Amino acid sequence: MTETDSEQEARADAWFHALADRTRRDILRRVLAGEHSVSALAQSYDMSFAAVQKHVAVLERAGLLTKRRQGREALASGDVEAVRSVGVMLTELEALWRGRISRMDELLAADTHTSTTTEKD
Repeated sequence: MTETDSEQEARADAWFHALADRTRRDILRRVLAGEHSVSALAQSYDMSFAAVQKHVAVLERAGLLTKRRQGREALASGDVEAVRSVGVMLTELEALWRGRISRMDELLAADTHTSTTTEKD
């Protein structure tokens, strides 16, 4: 089953929202390096446990990390494939914009050439 454009856009929105926050990016780096308990993550930040839980939940909703329960502990792991998907999407956006910038350069060069030719006449 393939994603619709609308689903892809919603997923991209969730990724950008999740990655827009410095703390969430740091949490993601940590859980990509290895599984961490949410309580251990919370000790790394100058904020409440509940605030860290909310950050983890945003990353989980975006599909960038997964959680599992082990007894009373919630363990978080980064989803490497999801992060790679973000990278692919960013590469595609970069190519799109490089193409647009290249086209603008061509149009400006053509306009400059036309202006120079017209002034000489």
